[in-house]
This record gives sequence, structure tokens and C-alpha cells, in this order.
Amino acid sequence: MDFVLEFERPIIELQKRVEALREIERSTGTDLSASIEQLRRQAMRLEEQIFEALSPWQRALLSRHPGRPYTQDYIDGLLTDWVELHGDRAGHDDQSILCGMGRLDGVPVAVIGHQKGRNTRENLHRNFGMPRPEGYRKALRIMDLAARFGRPILTFIDTPGAFPGIEAEERGQAEAIARNIMEMSTYGVPVICSVIGEGGSGGALAIGVGNRVLMNENAIYSVISPEGCAAILWRDRAEGPRAAEALRITASDCQRLGVVDEVVPEPRGGAHRDKDATVRSLGVALRRHLGELRDLSADELRLDRYERFRKLGAFVEEIVAAEAGGIEESA
Repeated sequence: MDFVLEFERPIIELQKRVEALREIERSTGTDLSASIEQLRRQAMRLEEQIFEALSPWQRALLSRHPGRPYTQDYIDGLLTDWVELHGDRAGHDDQSILCGMGRLDGVPVAVIGHQKGRNTRENLHRNFGMPRPEGYRKALRIMDLAARFGRPILTFIDTPGAFPGIEAEERGQAEAIARNIMEMSTYGVPVICSVIGEGGSGGALAIGVGNRVLMNENAIYSVISPEGCAAILWRDRAEGPRAAEALRITASDCQRLGVVDEVVPEPRGGAHRDKDATVRSLGVALRRHLGELRDLSADELRLDRYERFRKLGAFVEEIVAAEAGGIEESA
């Protein structure tokens, strides 16, 4: 992947120098191992320094990196007997959402996930990962099918948000999202949602109501994109880094606030550095949570999901109440 983020550039330059020295060593037979090792260690130290102190904005940029694994990569790496299913049975098939059936270690599962493209042509085909109403209705059809036949549901979230075009509004975008949220709360099968890149607003929530919500280390989850927030608050999209800091969009923030249940580690340098390792890492977490949830009855699964989402916000309310009490005491 040739795409390089600005804060990655110093690391990439050092790695290129290492490769250049290795090529000289191969072509001339000169022993440059000491210089190569010195540069390699320098690159590793620099990478460690940069990636241990990433800002929320830098993580937002990583979450959008075109080299990250997408839903299809997780399907290819984790499932067998995969069959993609198409159409909302009302005349449309939205390519920004992948749906289908497969097996995870022999267990039949349904999979629903946002799908972006790697280049301009693919992104136009996938609508840049922004579903229209028919995409969410296709997802609902497959989830209903899975619930009817007792198959666990796995969703992969990676979207800037639902498509905001006027035609999507005309075809009932808000209703489609709301219906998915409502129906997902009622399923008597395990539902595990994974935020693998961008988790943007209602476009993410429409396939995000699960018994467990997992999040990759450099993914983001937010009610609005940092740039969109900045455009509203400061009328300047360039204030995106400032908005990213305020929105608490990172995986560690979301876990601390109870929005997600587990942060899944990525290879150092981000998921795009080693897609296979990233897929395997999430697969380990999915198998563990699915094993726990399969022991619950349908009613227990519904109650578990209900209680999970009812708890959201309690932590913040307790802080506010405590602060209010402190103010009264000091008065």
C-alpha cells in the first residue's frame, strides 16, 4: 500500500533506507549489517514513540487508511462456506453493505458489514461505504433470516455514516435505520458487533445493537465525524483535530465509557501494516464471545442486550451527581 499518513512518513523513510542498504549489500557483497541494524533499531524506536502517543485525530486518520482490512477481508480470513446474499426484496441491492451466510469454525453464522473500496472505481461502486435505505433493509432481511433459523449474527462496522443524499431521505433513510435498531434488540440469537474502522453515527448504529460490541484499537466510534462536528461548531472543517479530541472517539475512550466491551489490539503501526494478523486478532475475540453467548437462552440473550444498552450513560450521570453534591457541600 503506497498510501502514507504524514505522521508515518519518518518511519517509512528510515525503512526505505534500510532496504536501500540491503540492496547495496546484495549487489556489491559489502558487509553493511552494522549500519542496517542501527537504522532498523532506530526505526523501531521511532515507531514505538509515535504509536504509543497517537492523538485522537491521528487514530481517526488510521481508521480511514485504505490499506486496513475491510469486511470482505474478515470474511475471507475467518469464514468457510461463505455465500453472499443480495437484495432488499423491494427492487434494490446496495453494494455498500455485504450480507451473507457462512461458518465460523463450523458454526453457521450470518454476517453483515459495511464495505468500502480500495480505489476510486471501487469506492464509487461501494458508495464509499455509505449505505442507502435499501442497504439497511437488505441487512434486516438477512438478520431476520438468521434469527428465524437460530444463527448467530456478526456485524462489521466501517462507515463514515449513512448516505446523506436527498434520494436516500426520500426512500426512508431514518425509518430504515430506526427499524434495524428496534429489530436487532429483539433477536433471540447472539449478536456480536465489531467496529473495524470508522463507526459513523446512525450509519453504524443501524447494525450496531449487539450483546457484545468490539472495537479495533485504531478504530473510531462517534455520533459525527470530527470534520462534520468542526464545521458545525467552528464553521471550519480544519478544526477536525480539535473536535476529535472533544468527541471521545477512540477505542480506549469508548471502552472507558462502556460504549464498547473490548478493544482488540492491532499490530504496531496500525492494521494496514499486517492485515492477516489484524483479522486473526479479531477472530480470537469473536470466538471467545460467541462461545460465551451460545450458552444463553433466547430470553437471556434479549435481556443481556437490553441491560447492556440501558447501562450506557450511567457512568457520566454518576460523575455529574457527585460533582453537584460537592458544589452543594462547599456552598
